[in-house]
Amino acid sequence: MAEHYFSQSPESAHEYRTFTVELPGRTLTFDADAGVFSKEHIDPGSDLLCKSLPEDLSGRVLDMGAGWGAMSVMILAEHPDVEMTMAEINERALALAERNIRQNGMTAKAVLSDGFAAVDGLFDAIVTNPPIRAGKNVIYGMFRDAADHLVPGGSLYLVIRKQQGADSAGKYLAGLYERVEVLRKKSGYVIYQCIKGAEQ
Repeated sequence: MAEHYFSQSPESAHEYRTFTVELPGRTLTFDADAGVFSKEHIDPGSDLLCKSLPEDLSGRVLDMGAGWGAMSVMILAEHPDVEMTMAEINERALALAERNIRQNGMTAKAVLSDGFAAVDGLFDAIVTNPPIRAGKNVIYGMFRDAADHLVPGGSLYLVIRKQQGADSAGKYLAGLYERVEVLRKKSGYVIYQCIKGAEQ
């Protein structure tokens, strides 16, 4: 079987890379490697998702499929008071995520998990750039599990490209959540906010 960025134990030869991202008044530093998603830069979809989150984001936040921590670091840079948890199946990516959190002076809990299997508790918000290559059954399962891990009124935020099934995903999500809103559309990417009902 071909190795994917959602393999648990990548065997690719290491190709460490370090790069920086400039934010207003702050420079973020990231380390990445072979065998992980978007190893040379922050994925445009992840970047757009982080820039589309509400300014009042707070409480417990889960980065599902955190990769090497790009979204967790960017979210904590803008929302330093959130309690961040990073869940990721790829051991190499999760180790990088922990390193990137530390070297940017932040704190976050790291959980090695196949989807939500090892994730405990409820969250005020869940963010994800879902692993499209894992297939619809996997990512739709993640959407269902996310609803079970949100507090009433909590939100799932996700990015998906139109050409990768954004419209059909939106219809599916509408059957799971009380309200589904499109926060942003840009360059073929769609950002959804899926709000769990108080009675769900």
